[in-house]
Amino acid sequence: MTLWDFSWYVRTGPGEPFEDLDAAFARAVDLGYNAVRICAMPFLLFRSGVDTRSLRLEPLGGDYGSRVRWYDVREPTVIDAKAHLLDFFRAADRHGVKVIASSWEYQQSPAFADDPAWYEALHAVDPEDRLTVLAEAQADLVDFLGEHGLAHVIACVEPHNEVQIGHLTAGLRGAEDAVVELQDRLERGIEAFLARHPDVPCAPNYGGVPIGSLRGLPRNATALGFHPYVYGVLDDLIDEFGLRRAPAGFPQDAANERLLRAGAPPIAEWALPESSAWKLKASIMQPAEIYVHDWCDPEKFDRYLYEGYGAHRIAMANRLRDWIDAAADHAKRLGIPCYFGEGWVGYTPRDGRFEEGPVGAQICRDAVAHSARVGAWGTIVCSNAAPQHPMWADEAIQRELNAAFLNG
Repeated sequence: MTLWDFSWYVRTGPGEPFEDLDAAFARAVDLGYNAVRICAMPFLLFRSGVDTRSLRLEPLGGDYGSRVRWYDVREPTVIDAKAHLLDFFRAADRHGVKVIASSWEYQQSPAFADDPAWYEALHAVDPEDRLTVLAEAQADLVDFLGEHGLAHVIACVEPHNEVQIGHLTAGLRGAEDAVVELQDRLERGIEAFLARHPDVPCAPNYGGVPIGSLRGLPRNATALGFHPYVYGVLDDLIDEFGLRRAPAGFPQDAANERLLRAGAPPIAEWALPESSAWKLKASIMQPAEIYVHDWCDPEKFDRYLYEGYGAHRIAMANRLRDWIDAAADHAKRLGIPCYFGEGWVGYTPRDGRFEEGPVGAQICRDAVAHSARVGAWGTIVCSNAAPQHPMWADEAIQRELNAAFLNG
């Protein structure tokens, strides 16, 4: 599959990668894909109460986030959201492509709206009920597609992307891992969906593979989705420069020397205006990570990873294999399919090339081979192999690995 997330509707403006949906699907099929995974914006369309007939979407603000993967929206656009959803599924059907329908709404999607109505509607839902409301919205989506003869295009639904990472964890006690504490909420949501559509697979989706908390996975799941991002050397960079901590302690001098482009402003000067602060909350990204991705010299960033990779090579390879094995084993215990909807190295700047380079490409090859070996229902080339990323131009690796998985 190829990961089109929320980009398929926030990047529809002139010159954007999804301006022409038919062209995007044709290209995907030519590269060997037969499925896409998206945010189907189910809450917005079916449970928010927001008028989506003229949904205004835009960049985060100015140049903020303009070099950040998934956030580098260039052009504002206006869509009739339900009509655009139908256009998407009709195009998928024309090209013989199946769709995994997820939601990024408690993570990123509303950050690209031009006002906070969508974000506020999401957060008006009691945290205890959010996964049930999302699941009901996904059931509404299936009903809606069925009314237009398109329900067969859905391969699977996910209540939400990476349930343990983002605003779905609000209100948890924090006494155990979030995967364990979310179990009841997820099981109630899955039950609500399956009561209406028992024949459509419903998969909880997790960032990573929570091998220490697999007991917390829903017992009524009918598929499982995982994202084996192995990080390793990338964790070193994130930790050393505090990319996922508050920006107050950011090591500006060290970053200027080792990561950033000449002329980068100080981190304190790179922020959204106060009127748009809600967008940062909606995006869940830390300001330091956005700042470094926006202002890094991609070659410096990649050099850091290459220089440190040797010390992590074996551990990263072992984690990749062990996570894929554990995910598949747990799915087999439950008697349901599993798939890998994102993964391999981790979150790198848009213009970095570590994952496409000789090291990253081999990690992709290993991951796809492991996916085939364990009998995964689906997998990816890597998360960056999609129209909104530069790797989309790297035809050879995509053709190679799609053929390897489908023929493996």
